[in-house]
Amino acid sequence: MTTMETLVMAFGAMGLGIILLVKGGNWTVDAAIFLAKHMGVSRLVIGLTVVAFGTSLPELVISVNSNYQNLPGIALGNVIGSNTANILLVIGATALIGTLSVIPRLVIRDLSMMLVATLILAGLMKYGTIGHLAGLLMIIILLLYTFWIYRKASVSGIETGEESEEPFFKNLKISVLFLILGLLGITAGAEFLVRGAKISAAIIGVPDAVIGLSIIAIGTSLPELSTCLVAAGKKQTDIVIGNIVGSNIFNILMIIGMTALLKPIQTGLAAAQLSELDIWITLAVSLIFAAILFFYGKINRFIGIIFLGAYTVYMVSIFAFYIT
Repeated sequence: MTTMETLVMAFGAMGLGIILLVKGGNWTVDAAIFLAKHMGVSRLVIGLTVVAFGTSLPELVISVNSNYQNLPGIALGNVIGSNTANILLVIGATALIGTLSVIPRLVIRDLSMMLVATLILAGLMKYGTIGHLAGLLMIIILLLYTFWIYRKASVSGIETGEESEEPFFKNLKISVLFLILGLLGITAGAEFLVRGAKISAAIIGVPDAVIGLSIIAIGTSLPELSTCLVAAGKKQTDIVIGNIVGSNIFNILMIIGMTALLKPIQTGLAAAQLSELDIWITLAVSLIFAAILFFYGKINRFIGIIFLGAYTVYMVSIFAFYIT
């Protein structure tokens, strides 16, 4: 088999992986929302927790899988790239449909948590290894944060937005079935994507981390993108903002935490493939996003175009830097 044929097969595997991730992610999110509604949970909380968890599952499976295959660059690059893509790509594209607005006081707690989580990751990457204890502490922080969200929501009785349309599922058994199918699709899709990415990186001659920061990050952000576009079309901007903020928190605390808990992440090895600027770019993007929402309260079409332009420049810069 020629090099070109191998590369075509690798990209084909990645394409199949992305399709399975998106489809599995959509089924998982739909089923999770159906189950959450039966628990009487508000949509803002659903966006911050259930939807965020569901759309972060592809990143979780890929990072764990990659780390076990001794590819820490993909494990870390996937999370860092996904968080940047979630804001610049997903929020940018969604803002083209309509203005995304929030009440600043309702999201300041979660925006602050997103920034703290990013700072935690930036700090841990300086130590060379994210070990079992660090992973456990990150998961504990996430559990406490999630409990706090539900506690505050139950006390204040917060509910936002109008009642949504008819649910996708008609009964509990069907929703559980699609939840399982969705998780299986995500698992299979992650395997195809990681294997294809590993082969592609070797043939193209770029570090695994570059594939993680770009192609895999975009692929695993597609569930967020599809969910946010649908929510924006229904004028449920609280779900859009909650989904992205929650996903970025989950990406770091749950994905990096769980990955490190199962097997320490050798950030020193990943750092040899990742530019030191990548995590700080993610932090800067998160700060800008938080500042806009806190002081302006909305992301309009103009800001969306700027976000998309910035993401395009970032992607071009990554490949230009590593290939040259």
